[in-house]
Amino acid sequence: DALADRLVAAHRPLSVANAGITGNLLLHQLPCFGETGITRFQRDALDQPGVRTVILMEGSNDIWDFQDHGCGATPAITAAQLIDGFRALIQAAHARGIRVVGATILPFKATYESAADFQHAEAIREAVNNWILSSGEYDAVADFATAVADPADPQQLNPRYDSGDHLHPNDAGYRAIAATIDLGDL
Repeated sequence: DALADRLVAAHRPLSVANAGITGNLLLHQLPCFGETGITRFQRDALDQPGVRTVILMEGSNDIWDFQDHGCGATPAITAAQLIDGFRALIQAAHARGIRVVGATILPFKATYESAADFQHAEAIREAVNNWILSSGEYDAVADFATAVADPADPQQLNPRYDSGDHLHPNDAGYRAIAATIDLGDL
């Protein structure tokens, strides 16, 4: 909604389709959280009428090894596996002449996580974010993570953008994320 508001204010006649699903994983499927991002990408992004650019933000749920949300544990993955998944989506989009803006994975440090689990997940997040920002494989990038990170601890959400669970941004956080999108990249 915040990106759509920016487009209206800039008199840019573009639509925004938000196909986000809470709990969604890019690489694996759990019964409570819908199809994988890999599976959904064709239908939810590439097959939309008139689509010319996809903003891709996935991966935060994939990197939590063995997190069980009541419907099965998240399988263990590596940064390389996640990057391979992103590459497959980029290739599929480019094959259809569609641009892809890669968005970094948001910070998620919270006191309710074990230090070991957090450090493992954070290492994957940092490796994937570094690849997103520096690989040159996306048509453009948007650094969502930096936009909402706490300046005092970039591994966690800025309290002014935290919805309260230390993982999902509040409305102000989503506006900060939308502000990172260069409208010329769309």
